Amino acid sequence: MECAIVLFTRDLRVRDNPALAMACARARQVVPLFVFDPALTVPPNRARFLAESVAVLRDELRQRGGELVIRRGEPVSEVIRLARPTAAEAVFVAGDVSRYAALREQRLARECDRHRLALEITPGHAVVPPGDLKPAGGDHYRIFTPYWRAWRAAVWRQPCLAPTVIRVPRGVTPGDPPALTADSSRSLAPGGERAAGKLVGAWLDGPLDRYGEGRDDLAADETSRLSAHLRFGCVSPLELARAALPRPGGEEFGRQLAWRDFFHQVTAAFPDIARTDYRTGPGNPPRTWSNDETALDAWREGQTGIPIVDAGMRQLAAEGFMHNRARMITASFLTRTLGIDWRHGYRHFRDLLADGDVACNAGNWQWVAGTGNNPRPGRVLNPLRQATRFDHKGDYVRRYLPELASLASPYIHTPWKLPPAHRRQLRYPDPLIELC
Repeated sequence: MECAIVLFTRDLRVRDNPALAMACARARQVVPLFVFDPALTVPPNRARFLAESVAVLRDELRQRGGELVIRRGEPVSEVIRLARPTAAEAVFVAGDVSRYAALREQRLARECDRHRLALEITPGHAVVPPGDLKPAGGDHYRIFTPYWRAWRAAVWRQPCLAPTVIRVPRGVTPGDPPALTADSSRSLAPGGERAAGKLVGAWLDGPLDRYGEGRDDLAADETSRLSAHLRFGCVSPLELARAALPRPGGEEFGRQLAWRDFFHQVTAAFPDIARTDYRTGPGNPPRTWSNDETALDAWREGQTGIPIVDAGMRQLAAEGFMHNRARMITASFLTRTLGIDWRHGYRHFRDLLADGDVACNAGNWQWVAGTGNNPRPGRVLNPLRQATRFDHKGDYVRRYLPELASLASPYIHTPWKLPPAHRRQLRYPDPLIELC
């Protein structure tokens, strides 16, 4: 084959990128392409992370003699438009699971067929591709534990080597990179394959061995911080899983990667996961949700009067990231304690999280709300018990709620129990709701 196009979507790396590796193996010339799609609204945190990741990808390709062609428009149209002057014969792209990605893939298949281009859909976004594991008599796993057993026993593909040389046809205009947004969170982590590689190395040689006992410790924050890099494919989930699993702490970390794959296969089977309750039908009547806009705004702003909840929400605003345990606490408080529709929480997280992946974000929100894949849909997380257990000394709260930093335990988690005069000095709101 003389020439092929590689359409990058959210696999922004050269290491273990099956689409890129297969194209380079089969074609003498390769056109790496990234299209900024105006139909997708990208919030500031993800826009900045994406722009940095695209810039790093372009540099990595250039170091191998290649180029990243950047366009703006409808991705399928841009692929076809680029295929004509380059005489491309095939298109390579990683499969994805969101409703929009699935529709894009269908359009791409139709247009490639019409223009006589071969289309290769490759893995790359998950350790185990969504359709590879299916229960007997079903199209996807609905409960995580049997999925985890199947995932752990599965035979995984071998990682792909990064190409050493990439040849791009002459005369292709590279296009301009996007401008970095100034509206992102002040402590947003940098994006790109190089930053991801440094994080992976530090993680594997450091906190991973304590992950089993430390992953829920809010103050210690002994987590990988790789979620945004996984979301944009700056790190290969397969390589990460293979590197982590043999090490101390690796099994528990691998379980979290399996959760990510689990929600991807759920979303592939149920594309409306971000809009519609997954758990519906007989025995699962629609929930009646509260319309308390005042409470919803207080939750968004980290002003609920419940320190552990507000700390999580303020971490999200400051960093475009939230500790996973805090995500569960804040989500449970919104949906189970305040009774507010999970879709409001999903959209707020979507707008602020650098790792705002449709499958994982919606899947986790529905799991907490009792409308998704939780086998115990009535489960409620009491924020005070969670605070006592996972932020015992209150250091997580102090980090994100400076107005409470002077309080000692146990008042750090229950400031409403202070004498009234002391409470007024804190300039911190009373709790929205009384907790037991």
